[in-house]
Amino acid sequence: MKKNIIIFIPSVNVGGVEKNFFLITNYLAKKLNKISVITINKNIKKKLNQKVKLITPKKDRWVNSTRYIKYFISLILLIRSLIENRNQIIFSFQANWYAIIIAKLFNIKIITRSNTAPQGWSNNIIKRKIYKYIIKSADEVIVNSNEFKNSLKKYFNVNSTCIYNPLDKSNLSSYNFKRTVAKNSKKKILKLINIGRFTNQKNQILLLKSINYLKGKIPIKLLIIGWGENYLLLKEFIKKNHLDEYVTLKNNVHNPYKYLTKSDVFILSSNYEGLPNVLLEAQFFQKIILSTKCPTGPKEILLNGRAGIFFKMNDYKDLSKKIFYVYNNKNKLKKLTKIGFKNLYRFDQQKNLEKYLKVLLKFL
Repeated sequence: MKKNIIIFIPSVNVGGVEKNFFLITNYLAKKLNKISVITINKNIKKKLNQKVKLITPKKDRWVNSTRYIKYFISLILLIRSLIENRNQIIFSFQANWYAIIIAKLFNIKIITRSNTAPQGWSNNIIKRKIYKYIIKSADEVIVNSNEFKNSLKKYFNVNSTCIYNPLDKSNLSSYNFKRTVAKNSKKKILKLINIGRFTNQKNQILLLKSINYLKGKIPIKLLIIGWGENYLLLKEFIKKNHLDEYVTLKNNVHNPYKYLTKSDVFILSSNYEGLPNVLLEAQFFQKIILSTKCPTGPKEILLNGRAGIFFKMNDYKDLSKKIFYVYNNKNKLKKLTKIGFKNLYRFDQQKNLEKYLKVLLKFL
């Protein structure tokens, strides 16, 4: 009797993790029987294959709770499911530490998918030691970049399997405005865009400092699209520095692609990542990309500078220089976008989804 697969993802939002979750889950549902998803979010049912069993709380009151409350409620659901049926394996997308502990208590096999490089928090010595001990207990650790894989081995002596994010080109191609060329006004305004959660990790405040430095020097417009805890902080910076003419902040946008396609330059200002999906999408729409060399992902996606331009982390003046350079050399930089687009085959959806299936089949 083959085992049931429990996919554990307490909170489903609208980021890259969630995009990969839907692609991977729906693909596995087509290939395997008995797929369950444990989450707080009932409203994702319509996005899942009909074969997927959704396990959620009876009431919706936990949806707007804090992250740790969502973890706690979802872990209770996980424990209940394992009590009812031990013939299961866990495939965890979030709260991996806690899911591993539960799996080991029940003597259940667990596969984890790590999404964010450990450099983002590994300066905490206690947390680092706990992570090293717990993560080694997982039966398989999947990461989404080779740099990520090397980091786990170097800092934690943990072996992992690298599977790149599957890029859904068919979905991106479905938009009528795909790969449209941005038409500037007579003033040749350079249109910049950033898409991501409003958090310290994504570091959008760096973008605002750069725009504040450049205002009046070159005609530029910056659009920041996202959601999260730093929304009011960013709004206050824009107001305080009189950047309303140069910066637009959009909160909770359902479809960012119509804005991305009309931009000239995509900027990733993050302090750390895993493998940022949004860079792949910017490459698909053939946008000039400016990015930090943060761990992990950008260096691999941008071929160590052959497909994009890097700027120093937390250095708004260096970013300003690179923006100024792009403004004066935009046409010359089209070769970078072509190289990036050509190398998107590495993130082929079918090929990488098959790799997930291969890993899971080892435990069924």
